[in-house]
Amino acid sequence: MSAYLSLGFEVLEDTKPHDMSLSPFTVSTARGFLPRIEPIATLPPEFEAVESILQRMPVRMLSGESGLLASGKLGDAILRELPDLTSEIDKYRDNLPMVTALYRDYSFLASAFLLEPCHIRFMNGEPYGLGRSFLPAQLSCPIVRCAELAGFKPFMEYAGSYALFNYRLENPDAGLAYSNLRLIRAFEHGLDPTSSEAGFVLVHIDMVKNSGPLVQGTMSCFRALVDAEQHAGPQQREAFNEGLRTIVNAMQAINDVMETMWMKSKPRSYTSFRTFIFGITSQSMFPDGVVYEGVNDDKPLSFRGESGANDSIIPLMDNFLDIPMPETPLTEILQDFRDYRPSNHRKFLEQVKEHSEDFHVKNFALAPDPAPAALGVDEDEALLLLKESRILWLRALDQVRDFRWRHWCFAREYILKQTSHPTATGGSPIVTWLPNQLQAVMEEMVNVSKQIEGVSSGESLGAVYRDIMDRVERQRHALRKEVERYCQERGVKSSF
Repeated sequence: MSAYLSLGFEVLEDTKPHDMSLSPFTVSTARGFLPRIEPIATLPPEFEAVESILQRMPVRMLSGESGLLASGKLGDAILRELPDLTSEIDKYRDNLPMVTALYRDYSFLASAFLLEPCHIRFMNGEPYGLGRSFLPAQLSCPIVRCAELAGFKPFMEYAGSYALFNYRLENPDAGLAYSNLRLIRAFEHGLDPTSSEAGFVLVHIDMVKNSGPLVQGTMSCFRALVDAEQHAGPQQREAFNEGLRTIVNAMQAINDVMETMWMKSKPRSYTSFRTFIFGITSQSMFPDGVVYEGVNDDKPLSFRGESGANDSIIPLMDNFLDIPMPETPLTEILQDFRDYRPSNHRKFLEQVKEHSEDFHVKNFALAPDPAPAALGVDEDEALLLLKESRILWLRALDQVRDFRWRHWCFAREYILKQTSHPTATGGSPIVTWLPNQLQAVMEEMVNVSKQIEGVSSGESLGAVYRDIMDRVERQRHALRKEVERYCQERGVKSSF
């Protein structure tokens, strides 16, 4: 099943597309964090009522006509037309891709039902106000059952619902090329592939498409350290460096795709469909939580909203590179987000963190120069390989910085300049949360640079090293100024 079981990982090389008993989010070296099979786009006949409402739901339907959300009629349609189909779900309990598709579709209906009144007010130029305080049993019971079977929270999540299990291929033979991707479900105009809503989701899918090599590189580094008999001396470091190169190249590809967001999803359009991906936790729309009828003795529940911060790419890098985070309430939110990922992703990320610490991966990458007597006959080669490890490690950190910096720029242009609402969709404080993690990775880069300079025997570290660290210093200064300005404007306590 997995070539990495000896390392303790359940990571697929063969994605087993015909095995319906496996979670679609089992991590693989071929597809990384994308589902191992293409998402199911059409529900079984038993769920025709669900399918019908979903097709009529978007503000603009596939036909181009106005849908239920355009006039605030979705809630009434759900209450009038949708039966409780919970008993039908268990027919598919052994078909996890189908259960995940059902989870996706019920979560779209649940979020639309709860936030429809907020959307109508927002489009009329009013504050969001309050969302609906209850989820009717014909939504609450099915989504809870789907979540139990598929390993999610009973609310919309980034991977299993809004983004990574929400695309189809226009032409199955054309693969995952961006121009071939279409959304399965949408709230606003997302069924039009040229819309900002579609672009917002599809760029995320296009980014995660490059995560297979990221997983492969991580596994290669671990294997180089574990299989000492196969990789001895310079061969071990060569194998380790090859894994790091794969990681850096994969992150560069991901960051290049991320940059296309500016063209494919416009900042001024984001807030109009963003309403539907807010959560319950820490949101003014749901001050008392939401009652899931027939669930939890009808006591209110609260869940975080969909967020790109729930993607597994950067958490993989944080764990592999052993990036320390400050002990702050903002970091506690980061830790809380861990629960809003597919269970297979969570397990994989936990294992990466454990292996990175147990195998002292950072220490190996940044090791000091050995004594000449320990180098043997290939002294120059050994020192060059060691220097390459250090620079590759710093370059990997730099790719994380680049990702987090761009994410902050998105937050600034798409949210801070467009709305005064104080929290992101996942419930984190919009001004200070992203800078918390961005500042952490830049501090780590400064510490690593000092460590590299301290063990490098005074040799020149090269132009790449200087360019990286010059950029870090400029961005640290710029970030501090920006965050302090936004905190002052919004009356928020600065995190710096």
